[in-house]
Amino acid sequence: MVCWVRTLLFISVLVPAFVECRIRHYHFNVVVKNATKLCSTKPIVTVNGTFPGPKLYAREGDNVLVRLTNHVQYNVTIHWHGVRQLRTGWSDGPAYITQCPIQPGQNFLYNFTLTGQRGTLLWHAHISWLRTTVHGAIVILPKKGVPYPFPKPYKEKVIVLGEWWKADTEAVVKQATQTGLPPNISDAHTINGHPGPVPNCSSDDAYTLHVETGKTYLLRVINAAVNDELFFKIANHNLTVVEVDACYTKPFETDTLFLGPGQTTTALLKADQGIGKYLIAISPFMDTTVAVNNLTGIGYLRYNHTLAFTPTTFVAIPAVNATPVTSVFSDSLRSLNSKQYPANVPLTIDHSLFFTIGVGINPCATCFNGSRAVAAINNISFVMPTTAILQAHYYGINGVFTDDFPAKPAIPFNYTGTPPSGVQTMNGTKVYRLAYNSTVQLVIQGNTIIAPESHPTHLHGSNFFVVGRGVGNFDPEKDPLKFNLVDPVERNTVSVPTAGWTAIRFRADNPGVWFFHCHLEVHTTWGLKMAFLVENGRGPNESIEPPPSDLPKC
Repeated sequence: MVCWVRTLLFISVLVPAFVECRIRHYHFNVVVKNATKLCSTKPIVTVNGTFPGPKLYAREGDNVLVRLTNHVQYNVTIHWHGVRQLRTGWSDGPAYITQCPIQPGQNFLYNFTLTGQRGTLLWHAHISWLRTTVHGAIVILPKKGVPYPFPKPYKEKVIVLGEWWKADTEAVVKQATQTGLPPNISDAHTINGHPGPVPNCSSDDAYTLHVETGKTYLLRVINAAVNDELFFKIANHNLTVVEVDACYTKPFETDTLFLGPGQTTTALLKADQGIGKYLIAISPFMDTTVAVNNLTGIGYLRYNHTLAFTPTTFVAIPAVNATPVTSVFSDSLRSLNSKQYPANVPLTIDHSLFFTIGVGINPCATCFNGSRAVAAINNISFVMPTTAILQAHYYGINGVFTDDFPAKPAIPFNYTGTPPSGVQTMNGTKVYRLAYNSTVQLVIQGNTIIAPESHPTHLHGSNFFVVGRGVGNFDPEKDPLKFNLVDPVERNTVSVPTAGWTAIRFRADNPGVWFFHCHLEVHTTWGLKMAFLVENGRGPNESIEPPPSDLPKC
């Protein structure tokens, strides 16, 4: 089979070649580069010197090889967010979960196959806060000759949303860890690395989307922000959502996209307005008493033949606490559930789990106020080991983790009401063990111990079906009667509503160790994370592959 091989060199030049293969080769060089935004310059960690990093293109079924070489002072890993990594957990990327980090001066070959997936995903660093600038798009095209299940667009555009700090984010998180206080919020939101006009800076560093009248464009929108859920709007233009998290959806039209960090939304845009310049706006969502960067990131949609100095058509952004907008968007998502793309929702359940998630306060004698912000699942704040859990599991190394993560809270309480007094989290490196091919229903319940908050929650190694969501405490008798078991949306990251719950179902058909965590980096740092250990099945095709010879050492 003839395929297109892209090799990304240190200078970020694409060198194409036609070869007989289904292998995509990429070279990712992690380097420091100076970047100027918001009228100030700072060094940032990048892949191949670009922010966002290079786009990774492949087709469904392709084998992807990414040689990552670390030229910076920090330990580095890359997570291929949403790639299922069937039996290739060694290439999943979260530091100390599936691999030890790649140390300065070292390299590692990530090797995985894109099995049964097509659409938009992202890659990002998965250690400390390096993903602030170390991230980029993954575009998985359908197999050759397989059409999209929607009208073929004229062109495709990748739009990566992000956050920008004037300060060094590694210093920001280090200071927060030492003081026990929340880290400083970002200074701007970015569209493909451009913040647009911002206060106290004369530079209008804005992204422009050029379109031609009458054409239809496929926008691959990625939220690579670190801590902010975001709205996305284009003045006077509607969008038709056709896919989220590399899973096709029933098409629906909206004027506002809503994406949590780690989520992707692919939508059709018809350039059906008059020639001119239209505002693109990304703005944060926060419907609770938590500090958020409230600046709107600005870009422009510009029709060809628009005259210079044409005034911009503006757009009304949702209120920062526009919970109904997020609910309408989330409730509109449905799996395509066609003959070619069925929704294989598990109907019988082997493990019924109930996880409460939230933030809290623990005593800390060396911290600023004598206390430290923490986050936990079922009252357990995850402690990162110093040996990767997958390695410990594979080689039978004792003392790295325990497999007694609780299926439900040890002490039930009114999760969304007045919190109990004296709640202090326990610390531990615990996993929940699953037999191969077993089915899981997981109800993720937000709590209000410190403040209720929306939590975009990500599962590695599997997609899941979002069968239900609601506000308040989950009712195990009444709420399951309203579950959608026919065409629920399939995702890898889902927002748990503020002071509410979300129910997901998945099949544990991928042996390995799979991270489960809030994708707000601040909450991950505080311990809102755990891992599922999926045992091998029968024979080599149901077992994790042996580790690669160049797997990094701790």
